[in-house]
Amino acid sequence: MITPTAPRYAGLDGLRAVAVLIVVLYHLFPAWFLRSGFVGVDVFFVISGFLITSLLLRERAATGRIALAAFWKRRARRLLPALAAVVTACASLAWLIGGDVLVGLGRQVLGAATFSYNWLAIAGGSTYFSAGEPELFRNLWSLAVEEQFYLVWPLMLPVLMLARRRWMRVGAALILAAGSATWAVGALASGATLTRAYYGTDTHAFGLLLGVALAFALDRSSSRMAGSATAGGATPTTGRAGIAVGMPLVGGAALIGLLVVSSWPDGASVYPAVPLIASVLTAVVIAAAVSPGSPLGRALDVAPLRWVGERSYGIYLWHWPVVVLLTIAATGTIVDTAIPLAVGVTALVVTLGASAVSYRVLEQPVRRLGARGAVRALGLRLRATPVRRFGAITVVAAGALGAVGTAAAVAAAPPVSSSEAVVQAGLEALAEASAAPAPNSTPAPPAASPTPRAPEPSASTSAAPGEAVPGALPPAPGVAARPPRADDGRPLPPVHTPVPGDRITAVGDSVMLASSGGLLDERPGMQIDAAVSRSMWQGGEIVQTLAAQGALRDYVVIGLGTNGPVDDEELQTLYDAVGPERCLVLVNAFAPRDWIDGVNTELTSFAATHPRVAVADWSRAIAPKVDLLAGDQIHPGPTGGAVYADTVAGALDALANRPADVGYRAGMVHWALAQAEGRVLDAR
Repeated sequence: MITPTAPRYAGLDGLRAVAVLIVVLYHLFPAWFLRSGFVGVDVFFVISGFLITSLLLRERAATGRIALAAFWKRRARRLLPALAAVVTACASLAWLIGGDVLVGLGRQVLGAATFSYNWLAIAGGSTYFSAGEPELFRNLWSLAVEEQFYLVWPLMLPVLMLARRRWMRVGAALILAAGSATWAVGALASGATLTRAYYGTDTHAFGLLLGVALAFALDRSSSRMAGSATAGGATPTTGRAGIAVGMPLVGGAALIGLLVVSSWPDGASVYPAVPLIASVLTAVVIAAAVSPGSPLGRALDVAPLRWVGERSYGIYLWHWPVVVLLTIAATGTIVDTAIPLAVGVTALVVTLGASAVSYRVLEQPVRRLGARGAVRALGLRLRATPVRRFGAITVVAAGALGAVGTAAAVAAAPPVSSSEAVVQAGLEALAEASAAPAPNSTPAPPAASPTPRAPEPSASTSAAPGEAVPGALPPAPGVAARPPRADDGRPLPPVHTPVPGDRITAVGDSVMLASSGGLLDERPGMQIDAAVSRSMWQGGEIVQTLAAQGALRDYVVIGLGTNGPVDDEELQTLYDAVGPERCLVLVNAFAPRDWIDGVNTELTSFAATHPRVAVADWSRAIAPKVDLLAGDQIHPGPTGGAVYADTVAGALDALANRPADVGYRAGMVHWALAQAEGRVLDAR
């Protein structure tokens, strides 16, 4: 039995090109205007739902049935060759680079091989919208969603075809699409992570189902089979002719709208709204492009777009692992929000070249000849001319090396990333300090205490009658109220005394957590409250809670600038919570994040305009020593943690000894004036 070939629809290759370019530019140049470029994947989903359903409907109309085995075999021929090449080549290169890029590689390869990447990523706690993880094959989540659709949809289609009216089939598909989007909203409302809603096949199937609805709406074959001549009539009415004229304009507007949506700032925060809008616009573009004689279809079919569209599958597969590997090789860190322009351009060139070679050498031969036929053709090349033989040997050798390299990469993958390892070491240091006896007999809060969880933030701390005067600094131990003087009355320089750990409370994020061992070595007995993914807006509540419990000490260190921008209101809330009887040290931030410069500027400005506040310049201290950081260039290792601790200790001691330094300078001025006055009197 002959299976009908897939229909050729005008404009769809060009639309594929638009989709893949949106995604690639979003990933390779994240600082550009395509802030929601991830919606390119949703464009692919709608195209796939439309094409696969149209193909199945055409086959059913021609043969009266759907050959499931043949359909799945065609899908395997289309998807597996390029996928195998990408996974084996990039995994082997990752093995040569080593380090954090290998973390979780075994799970990723398994997900790629079984088309279950999205669910394995969800189970493993991965995230799509954080660039802080070097997941090599992160982009394969969408391929998994599509393949799961290809597996299930041919089984469901005959059920929907029981509805004899086209509008009923369209309505059923639209209801399913709406159900998927609603399910995503419900999942997020019930506490599911954004990645769970984004990666889940159930919560991200609306684009595929909108494509299904469009295929039902434009289908004529099923209507003719059902005997409905009017539904599939070939002669358009005057009204339909008017629609045919207007559709290209509507489709062009929808295409422009799609680009606008792709540029929407932080579209992930309103998931699934932005991808759903992009899916609807894509359906409109498809309907306009495939209408007979559509100028939009011809415009999208221009040669460059069609070339990219035909290779869009390979381009999508290659671009992400290529940019991950190139960024790590060039900068020594993981992919982040600011990929160097040269790296992005190089990745684009490599991606286009690799996808072109894959399309010609692997995808087309297997698609045309089948797997066995392609192997036989390769065998014939081995017995042909020297040039053909060399090409065949190269292909065989590359395949063998890729398989060996992939196995080696999976075997060499570390269990956790270097940043996770240093954070875990910090946790262990805190646990050890909590279990150790107090360094002195003075009652004090434990060296490491979990963050108290109060139901509501307490009021800001203020000085009570009889307590320290607002604006005064807690005196450093051993600092005399009046500085000692030499025999001639000259004030002697003060002896700086370090602030002991039992007078310090430190509240911070994972950077402070990774540095806990160094902090406790530098100032034993320090109270440290640090946690992963903590931001400055949480600092005020934590400090208020500690103050209300009587656990907040004289010197408060805050290191919460890594995970997001900081504003003056958050700092003022924190300052008020610390209260006028305590000192505050703000640790600035160092990370490959686009908000770090703004954070550090804000901290410096705040400290300059508020008494009892100082900045510990961690950024300046670690900038020339990035080799002391983990692979993410954020979290310090043991030696880096010592640098962090030394920076914090220096800021604390300078702040604590500031009154003595001020008194010394004032005393010197007075002494100098007295000496000058005495000389004047002597001269008289």
